[in-house]
Amino acid sequence: MAVNPVTGSPGEPVLIYDRIGANKRSTWLMMALFVAITGVFVTVIGYAMGMPIAFAPFAFAGLGAYAGFSYYASANVALAVSGAHEVTKEQEPELYRVVENLSIGSGLPMPKVYVIEDGAPNAFATGRDPKHAAVTATRGLLNKLDKAELEGVMAHEMSHIGNYDIRLMTITVVLVGIIALLADLFLRWTWWGAGRRSSNRDRGGGAVAIIAIVAILFAILSPIIARMIQLAISRQREYLADASGALLCRNPDALADALEKIAADPDPLEAANKATAHLYFSNPLADHKSLLNNAFSTHPPVLERIRLLRAM
Repeated sequence: MAVNPVTGSPGEPVLIYDRIGANKRSTWLMMALFVAITGVFVTVIGYAMGMPIAFAPFAFAGLGAYAGFSYYASANVALAVSGAHEVTKEQEPELYRVVENLSIGSGLPMPKVYVIEDGAPNAFATGRDPKHAAVTATRGLLNKLDKAELEGVMAHEMSHIGNYDIRLMTITVVLVGIIALLADLFLRWTWWGAGRRSSNRDRGGGAVAIIAIVAILFAILSPIIARMIQLAISRQREYLADASGALLCRNPDALADALEKIAADPDPLEAANKATAHLYFSNPLADHKSLLNNAFSTHPPVLERIRLLRAM
């Protein structure tokens, strides 16, 4: 039986071109489902609150525009939320040369290079395709890792770019964010708006009660749904990027050493949050001990990643 080179378990081998194709299809599918499901939800709630059914096309059009915005602007949103700033070769010569050499070795376009002024060592890649990509390293990564380890981490991130992981993972930041916003919006309408309108009072309390129940359920389930979406798109991609990155830098031990250092580092990454955590090289919320964080971690176990890299 064939052995999966990403997870080390029996099964069909993972082909890079298959993964790239799957990522592209998953991106468009996720955007289409987002518009369809959220559009139906907004239309039903709006109708129950007294809005005409003719409102539906405008709701779908608005959500479609939002999905388009997420496709083109999600990378800038992720960088802005993380507090990253772009650097030049003169400002960060070692980091820039490492990324430049990996770009040449992989045959990928040179991405933009960003730095986050944070003492915790970590990194991520973002963008909608290899021609519109960026890699980001924290100041802690530059200060605490040697050159070989830095090259291993950047090779991992360049692999995310080449595998088109960045498109799916970055768009998720923006699309998932609207779920919490809608939940909060409907709750506000329910308790402070819907119950006061004469049209809703005339229709009785049934419509308001239904809206309240749906909004509360949506508010409760939305963070769990968001976390599960991030989980679904992240774990196997991290294994694959580890394997691809190790092949690119030709030094799996350096990548494993970097993982060990980052996992053992006590500094918390202040720039990270639950919306962007799945982008990072190592889980920046690992120290936030809770049942949900452990159950819905967007990263595979560090020890397993290290074991697989050592085995290479």
